[in-house]
Amino acid sequence: MDNIYLFMLIAITVLAVADIVVGVSNDAINFLNSAIGSKVISLRTIMIVASLGIFIGAVFSSGMMEVARKGIFVPAQFEFGEIMLIFMAVMITDILLLDFFNTLGLPTSTTVSIVFNLLGAAVVMALIKIGANDAQTFADLGTYINKEKAVIIISGILLSVFIAFTVGAVVQWVSRLIFTFNYENKIKNFGVIFSGVALTAITYFIFLKGLKGTPYYKEIKGMLEGNEIFIVLGGFVFWTLLAFIFEKAVKKTSLLIVIAIGTFGLALAFSGNDLVNFIGVPMAAYHSYEAWIASGMDISMSMSVLDKKVPAEPLLLFIAGSIMVLTLWFSKKAKTVAETELSLSRQGDTHEKFQPNALSRAVVKGSSNIFRYLGFIVPKSIQTKIGNSFYKPESTLTKDQSIDAPAFDMIRASVNLMVAGVLIAIATSMKLPLSTTYVTFMVAMGTSLADRAWGRESAVYRVAGVLNVICGWFGTALGAFIAAGTVVFLINFNPKVMVPILLLVTAFLLYRNYKSHQNKSTATPEEDSLKETGSSSVQGIILESASNISNVVKRGNRIYTNAVEGLAKQDLALLKKNKKQIDKLSTEVDSLRDNIFYFIKNLDETSLRASSFYINILGYLEDMTQSLEYISKVSHRHINNNHKKLKFSQIKELKEIDDALEILLNDTKNAFDSRSFEQIESIIARKKEILDLVTKKIVKQVSRTRTEESSPKNTTLYFGLLLETKDLLNATMNLLEEYHNSFDSSVEPATITVADEIEKSDSSKKTE
Repeated sequence: MDNIYLFMLIAITVLAVADIVVGVSNDAINFLNSAIGSKVISLRTIMIVASLGIFIGAVFSSGMMEVARKGIFVPAQFEFGEIMLIFMAVMITDILLLDFFNTLGLPTSTTVSIVFNLLGAAVVMALIKIGANDAQTFADLGTYINKEKAVIIISGILLSVFIAFTVGAVVQWVSRLIFTFNYENKIKNFGVIFSGVALTAITYFIFLKGLKGTPYYKEIKGMLEGNEIFIVLGGFVFWTLLAFIFEKAVKKTSLLIVIAIGTFGLALAFSGNDLVNFIGVPMAAYHSYEAWIASGMDISMSMSVLDKKVPAEPLLLFIAGSIMVLTLWFSKKAKTVAETELSLSRQGDTHEKFQPNALSRAVVKGSSNIFRYLGFIVPKSIQTKIGNSFYKPESTLTKDQSIDAPAFDMIRASVNLMVAGVLIAIATSMKLPLSTTYVTFMVAMGTSLADRAWGRESAVYRVAGVLNVICGWFGTALGAFIAAGTVVFLINFNPKVMVPILLLVTAFLLYRNYKSHQNKSTATPEEDSLKETGSSSVQGIILESASNISNVVKRGNRIYTNAVEGLAKQDLALLKKNKKQIDKLSTEVDSLRDNIFYFIKNLDETSLRASSFYINILGYLEDMTQSLEYISKVSHRHINNNHKKLKFSQIKELKEIDDALEILLNDTKNAFDSRSFEQIESIIARKKEILDLVTKKIVKQVSRTRTEESSPKNTTLYFGLLLETKDLLNATMNLLEEYHNSFDSSVEPATITVADEIEKSDSSKKTE
């Protein structure tokens, strides 16, 4: 490697391609989510429209390239070799960081990542130079960093979070107040005007204001400047007429045009604003290499050449745009990121992805108190009128059907696109690398809040999700700064050795993340996972839920045996694995319980006995899992805390109970597997036998405690295991008795079908 810098330039170019792939995988959903969430346009059409926007945006992006060249550091203060090390470190860390967030399914900011990568690498390289120069101190660090520009960029990024959320919430609240959730009638009268306003805003700010950041603006500057009012009015008239003609000709709402053009515009703005994050550094590296060659390959030459504006190569922009489009179509990780944002903004119920925390609870409680106080100030008549506008028709869908339904309606989708596009276009025209992720995500969250998608049932989960994402953003900034600084420090030791090593490590980590995500996305549900029932009768539930009971009994039997084995062998690894298994089982049972509301909602008045039966068996399943959870966790805690081993007599007695329980549970499993519910009676008859066995062991332990020297911890553990075993047996027997008393082989089971639900829904609408 005689010319290490040529090798680095080639590596940076290859890394740029990978950076585009991982970056678009994370950012693409920012301009797709509104259209995808509303489901009013086919996915294929959405992708075509977005692809066109990306291509055009790539051409308009050249005005932003200066950020990577001189926006963060002062290039004149660095030599060529130092600049190349900075760029190398930035590209390596940027790829790994973005791919990490893609694998987690969390949206992050490519802008924040590249800015703080540049800042971290430049700061560390500057400190290395200062350390080698006796005439300089730490106070001279400011001469290496473009403080004013860096502060403006970082401030713009941070302000975008607050501004996007606030503007999105206000615009959505006003829009919903006007159109309500029953907007079909109002949209016929006012939809054309709303579409005209939205499309005018999108086109003006994106196509006109956004042009100021491009080299093409000079050609049309004279025609645009000073005529803004006429352009806006003309645009409003044009788009309003187009919307009117569209509705009359196609017989569909003009909001379809808003969503389509909004998606196009947002994709264009994304490409124009964010392409610099992917190719800005490689282009700066290329221009640096050119200058170095022209100077006679003087490694100590100052890189003041980067202070000059250099136009972007059209071919390079075309190639970058092509890669972005291909990534948009084929990236699987983009779908994972999309699920996160859609779940947080969904109007209906969903399987919440995030768990509440203390901060989310505090935010929700504080907000509730504020709105409660406002209720005393605002007159009741106004509150009632506003409440009517935000009234949502009741849904008869199940939770799974609700998830498959549109996440939100066309009104919110239009507002999301309009507000996000305008804000990003303003930033682009000012040459600020505003984070498109922050803007689009926070706009979507603001509109969700204003639309009351975060109700009392879901608020703590949604707020927790938003806080997790925002914390991830701060983690991006801190991680990028530290990682880039560390990498440039390592490369500086010996570039010829460290660069190939770091490139191999990068390739390995990318491949590992790819395989991990692939395995996760293609994973099929486990054979013994619990399934929801769709029956509307007791006999139907008995038959449909038999497999669930069999699976719970089988897994419970294994968990109990593993707990005894782990205690006997003091096998911490087995007990740790066992604890994970019971946690998984408890989660599945909780999921079934959470679906009770939707199950009952889809029953008619003649099926009340079915709901009672279903609630009872879920209660018994929960009792069983709670007992197993206690047994598993206390066993793990005992061994993990290195307490004394149970005595041989205690282990022997637990084995006896385990053997008797295993026979009982195996017979129960076989009865449910074969649907031979008549066998349940004989299993129930053995209840007293096993309970008496457990009681005898309790009496024995009491005697041992009084007469023999024993450990307090061991005694507490043993009593706890025996008592929870009794509770487990009682819960199991109660479950079996419920099935035995309710089963009737002569009754044909009834089920709930989709047709029944539709018919039921139609009849209720007619009644109304």
